[in-house]
Amino acid sequence: MTSPKIFGIAGWKNSGKTGLAVRLVTELTRRGYRVSTVKHAHHDFDIDKVGADSFRHREAGAHEVTIVSGTRYAIMHELRGAPEPSFSEILARLAPCDLVLIEGYKREPIPKIEARRLEAANREPLAPTDPHIVAIASDHPVEDQGLHLFDINDTTAIADFIEATTGLSRQPQ
Repeated sequence: MTSPKIFGIAGWKNSGKTGLAVRLVTELTRRGYRVSTVKHAHHDFDIDKVGADSFRHREAGAHEVTIVSGTRYAIMHELRGAPEPSFSEILARLAPCDLVLIEGYKREPIPKIEARRLEAANREPLAPTDPHIVAIASDHPVEDQGLHLFDINDTTAIADFIEATTGLSRQPQ
Protein backbone atom coordinates (compact mmCIF):
# COMPACT_ATOMS: atom_id res chain seq x y z
CA MET A 1 0.00 0.00 0.00
CA THR A 2 1.35 3.47 -0.89
CA SER A 3 1.54 6.37 1.53
CA PRO A 4 -1.88 7.60 2.56
CA LYS A 5 -3.37 10.81 1.30
CA ILE A 6 -3.72 13.47 3.99
CA PHE A 7 -6.48 16.05 4.31
CA GLY A 8 -7.28 18.30 7.24
CA ILE A 9 -10.24 19.99 8.86
CA ALA A 10 -9.32 23.23 10.63
CA GLY A 11 -11.40 25.66 12.62
CA TRP A 12 -11.94 27.22 15.98
CA LYS A 13 -13.64 25.52 18.93
CA ASN A 14 -17.30 24.71 18.19
CA SER A 15 -16.85 25.39 14.47
CA GLY A 16 -18.22 21.97 13.50
CA LYS A 17 -14.92 20.14 12.89
CA THR A 18 -15.84 16.93 14.70
CA GLY A 19 -19.31 16.63 13.18
CA LEU A 20 -17.86 17.19 9.71
CA ALA A 21 -15.07 14.67 10.36
CA VAL A 22 -17.54 12.01 11.50
CA ARG A 23 -19.80 12.54 8.48
CA LEU A 24 -16.79 12.41 6.12
CA VAL A 25 -15.45 9.20 7.66
CA THR A 26 -18.90 7.64 7.24
CA GLU A 27 -19.16 8.74 3.60
CA LEU A 28 -15.59 7.91 2.58
CA THR A 29 -15.66 4.46 4.18
CA ARG A 30 -19.01 3.85 2.46
CA ARG A 31 -17.15 4.57 -0.79
CA GLY A 32 -14.69 1.81 0.03
CA TYR A 33 -11.74 3.76 1.42
CA ARG A 34 -9.81 2.81 4.52
CA VAL A 35 -9.79 6.04 6.53
CA SER A 36 -7.82 6.82 9.68
CA THR A 37 -8.18 9.95 11.75
CA VAL A 38 -5.89 12.04 13.92
CA LYS A 39 -7.39 14.59 16.30
CA HIS A 40 -5.24 17.14 18.04
CA ALA A 41 -6.33 18.23 21.51
CA HIS A 42 -5.05 21.47 23.00
CA HIS A 43 -5.64 20.30 26.54
CA ASP A 44 -5.02 17.36 28.82
CA PHE A 45 -7.27 14.47 27.88
CA ASP A 46 -7.81 10.95 29.06
CA ILE A 47 -9.44 7.93 27.45
CA ASP A 48 -9.06 5.87 30.60
CA LYS A 49 -11.41 5.63 33.55
CA VAL A 50 -10.03 6.16 37.03
CA GLY A 51 -9.61 2.76 38.63
CA ALA A 52 -9.51 0.77 35.36
CA ASP A 53 -6.61 -1.65 35.07
CA SER A 54 -5.02 0.35 32.23
CA PHE A 55 -5.34 3.56 34.27
CA ARG A 56 -3.62 1.85 37.18
CA HIS A 57 -0.79 0.69 34.86
CA ARG A 58 -0.25 4.26 33.62
CA GLU A 59 -0.43 5.70 37.13
CA ALA A 60 2.20 3.16 38.20
CA GLY A 61 4.56 4.64 35.61
CA ALA A 62 4.18 2.52 32.47
CA HIS A 63 5.60 4.24 29.38
CA GLU A 64 2.99 2.68 27.09
CA VAL A 65 -0.12 0.73 27.97
CA THR A 66 -1.79 -1.42 25.34
CA ILE A 67 -5.31 -2.71 25.80
CA VAL A 68 -6.29 -5.54 23.48
CA SER A 69 -9.60 -7.33 22.97
CA GLY A 70 -11.20 -9.36 20.21
CA THR A 71 -12.70 -6.19 18.69
CA ARG A 72 -10.06 -3.45 19.10
CA TYR A 73 -6.82 -2.37 20.66
CA ALA A 74 -5.54 0.93 21.93
CA ILE A 75 -2.06 2.08 22.82
CA MET A 76 -1.70 4.93 25.29
CA HIS A 77 1.70 6.56 25.40
CA GLU A 78 2.62 8.71 28.38
CA LEU A 79 4.90 11.62 27.52
CA ARG A 80 5.98 12.11 31.14
CA GLY A 81 7.41 15.54 30.41
CA ALA A 82 8.76 14.73 26.95
CA PRO A 83 7.70 17.07 24.14
CA GLU A 84 4.53 16.39 22.19
CA PRO A 85 5.38 14.20 19.18
CA SER A 86 5.59 15.97 15.84
CA PHE A 87 2.86 15.65 13.26
CA SER A 88 5.11 13.44 11.10
CA GLU A 89 5.94 11.18 14.06
CA ILE A 90 2.21 10.62 14.68
CA LEU A 91 1.57 9.86 10.99
CA ALA A 92 4.43 7.34 10.99
CA ARG A 93 2.73 5.34 13.77
CA LEU A 94 -0.51 4.80 11.84
CA ALA A 95 -1.35 1.53 10.12
CA PRO A 96 -1.60 1.62 6.30
CA CYS A 97 -4.74 3.29 4.98
CA ASP A 98 -6.00 5.27 1.98
CA LEU A 99 -6.67 8.59 3.72
CA VAL A 100 -5.73 10.18 7.01
CA LEU A 101 -8.30 12.79 7.98
CA ILE A 102 -6.76 15.31 10.36
CA GLU A 103 -8.90 17.27 12.83
CA GLY A 104 -7.02 20.18 14.29
CA TYR A 105 -3.31 20.77 13.59
CA LYS A 106 -4.52 23.94 11.90
CA ARG A 107 -0.96 25.20 11.30
CA GLU A 108 0.34 22.09 9.48
CA PRO A 109 1.14 22.56 5.76
CA ILE A 110 -1.46 20.10 4.49
CA PRO A 111 -4.52 20.71 2.30
CA LYS A 112 -7.46 21.45 4.55
CA ILE A 113 -11.00 22.71 4.71
CA GLU A 114 -11.91 25.41 7.19
CA ALA A 115 -15.06 24.69 9.21
CA ARG A 116 -17.10 27.72 10.22
CA ARG A 117 -20.25 27.94 12.32
CA LEU A 118 -21.99 30.92 13.82
CA GLU A 119 -21.72 29.22 17.25
CA ALA A 120 -17.92 28.99 17.07
CA ALA A 121 -15.96 30.34 20.02
CA ASN A 122 -13.94 32.51 17.62
CA ARG A 123 -15.23 33.52 14.20
CA GLU A 124 -12.02 35.06 12.86
CA PRO A 125 -11.40 33.43 9.44
CA LEU A 126 -8.31 31.24 9.19
CA ALA A 127 -8.17 31.12 5.38
CA PRO A 128 -6.70 34.61 4.81
CA THR A 129 -3.54 33.67 6.73
CA ASP A 130 -3.27 29.99 5.76
CA PRO A 131 -2.42 29.22 2.13
CA HIS A 132 -3.10 25.50 2.77
CA ILE A 133 -6.82 26.07 3.30
CA VAL A 134 -8.34 25.07 -0.04
CA ALA A 135 -12.04 25.28 0.87
CA ILE A 136 -14.51 26.56 3.43
CA ALA A 137 -17.46 24.64 4.88
CA SER A 138 -19.90 26.91 6.65
CA ASP A 139 -23.38 27.06 8.15
CA HIS A 140 -23.78 30.68 7.00
CA PRO A 141 -23.07 32.73 3.87
CA VAL A 142 -19.37 33.42 3.28
CA GLU A 143 -17.98 36.03 0.93
CA ASP A 144 -16.22 34.43 -2.01
CA GLN A 145 -12.53 34.42 -1.16
CA GLY A 146 -11.42 32.54 -4.25
CA LEU A 147 -11.87 29.24 -2.41
CA HIS A 148 -14.36 26.43 -2.87
CA LEU A 149 -17.35 27.08 -0.63
CA PHE A 150 -19.57 24.33 0.80
CA ASP A 151 -22.52 24.08 3.12
CA ILE A 152 -21.01 22.38 6.18
CA ASN A 153 -23.71 19.68 5.95
CA ASP A 154 -23.13 18.85 2.26
CA THR A 155 -21.02 15.82 3.09
CA THR A 156 -21.26 14.26 -0.37
CA ALA A 157 -19.91 17.35 -2.14
CA ILE A 158 -17.13 17.78 0.42
CA ALA A 159 -16.15 14.10 0.10
CA ASP A 160 -16.09 14.49 -3.70
CA PHE A 161 -13.84 17.54 -3.26
CA ILE A 162 -11.47 15.62 -0.95
CA GLU A 163 -11.23 12.79 -3.49
CA ALA A 164 -10.39 15.26 -6.26
CA THR A 165 -7.99 17.35 -4.16
CA THR A 166 -5.99 14.43 -2.77
CA GLY A 167 -6.12 12.25 -5.87
CA LEU A 168 -7.90 9.45 -4.04
CA SER A 169 -9.21 6.84 -6.41
CA ARG A 170 -11.23 3.79 -5.62
CA GLN A 171 -9.33 0.60 -6.12
CA PRO A 172 -11.07 -2.46 -7.53
CA GLN A 173 -12.09 -4.76 -4.69
